[in-house]
Amino acid sequence: MRIAIIGGGIAGLAAAYELEKARRAGAAVDYTLFEERPRLGGSLASEVVGGAVLERGPDSFLTEKPAAAELCRELGLGGELIPSNDAARKTYIVTHNRLVALPDGLMFLVPTKLVPTAMTRLFSARTKMRMALELLRPPRPRDGDESVARLVERHFGQEAVDRLADPLLSGIYGGDATQLSAQTVLPRLVEMETKYGSLTRGMLAAHRKMRAMAKSSSNGTNRGGAIFTALRGGMQQLVDAITARLEGGSVRTATPVSGIEKTSQGWKVQAGEVSEAFDALIVAAPAWAAGELLAPVDAALGAELSGIPYSSSITVNLVYDEGKIGPLPEGFGFLVPAVEGRAMLACTFAHRKFLGRTPPGKAVFRAFLGGMKRTDLLEEIDEALVAVVRREMREILGAKTFGTEVEPEFAQVTRWRRAMAQYAVGHKARMQRLNARVTALPGLRLAGNAYDGIGVPDCIRLGRKAARELAGLPEPAAAAKR
Repeated sequence: MRIAIIGGGIAGLAAAYELEKARRAGAAVDYTLFEERPRLGGSLASEVVGGAVLERGPDSFLTEKPAAAELCRELGLGGELIPSNDAARKTYIVTHNRLVALPDGLMFLVPTKLVPTAMTRLFSARTKMRMALELLRPPRPRDGDESVARLVERHFGQEAVDRLADPLLSGIYGGDATQLSAQTVLPRLVEMETKYGSLTRGMLAAHRKMRAMAKSSSNGTNRGGAIFTALRGGMQQLVDAITARLEGGSVRTATPVSGIEKTSQGWKVQAGEVSEAFDALIVAAPAWAAGELLAPVDAALGAELSGIPYSSSITVNLVYDEGKIGPLPEGFGFLVPAVEGRAMLACTFAHRKFLGRTPPGKAVFRAFLGGMKRTDLLEEIDEALVAVVRREMREILGAKTFGTEVEPEFAQVTRWRRAMAQYAVGHKARMQRLNARVTALPGLRLAGNAYDGIGVPDCIRLGRKAARELAGLPEPAAAAKR
């Protein structure tokens, strides 16, 4: 069986790895991966500068989702996996140019501890009162999908949307809480509202259940685990390890696909002047690109794919001599609500988040800009973006920490255009329609961050699953248990 893979991001690479592994095991399967850019890996891109690991895209993945760590171990990278430094984990929200720590007990946007919530400067007295009264809300029957902003506003008020939901979700999706689907992005909260009414009561019940399960499974000792996991040498290690396993002749970089066609025998892929026949096809390109390619095959499918919105973002890495900057607040960094009117969405103190990836005496800051509300920043030159980040860091962290004379030793700007899919209101229904169209086209699978999870583990899971299904490979025992 010949399978074409369009897109060399982590989803396409995971699919290619799965097929290569099967081929080496004796399966009658062959594949060709097409990637329009000169390099593989998509947004997974990192480099080491002066001993410091700088991530242009994602710096880690969620530990609780196993697909990424499992693949790393298969590739011999188990010893390179490092946990986030959660002992020092503390995140701030910028409020009127001041850093306010997220209150203790905050779980999935839901405050669960009375005293920290009452004492925080993040919310006004009116919002705190509303949060307390939220405990009395009765169960609410499900009534279709709504935005995350609407769900949070109904329970905790608009200030909770502005100061909590919007910056937290912007840091994950680079999107807008008024557009993101509650049903897809926060399904647990939607279920809790249906069962308990109060999200606070629902979250407390879930927390009690989790603690009981942890106590039962660990004989009274719950060691827990880090929230995030990274690779010691950067996420590029994963890309390089997969690429090294693939058959060289099966990977074509700098080769954009200009068209695909469904035939009675399978599929034809047009790349440059060459048209090749394949038995099956995995489209691991962004949904907007997949929509353009698949529209001639199925107009309705193309429209559904093209209708999935995307956000763009910018990362700015700054490396400083730690001895030349003033004291930093504790923790990993800060988030910036849109209501603050700043260019930055967030800033991570990368040298603290993952220990051992920055040389002693150096500090690495990773700033994020852009998102759905500031696409204009993409057109600014690098020097202007670096200047904006330095100015806003000085205004937020103080001139004693970043005086105007303190220059970064190294600055790196990366633009990610239309890179992050947005699960907008109605996404679940869109996926049902989309899956029905794909099912009607034998030999076709979709993979990537636009469908069933935006993170690196989700993309890996979907890529490997697509490869197994098309090649008729058995599901791994570990995956079957999940």
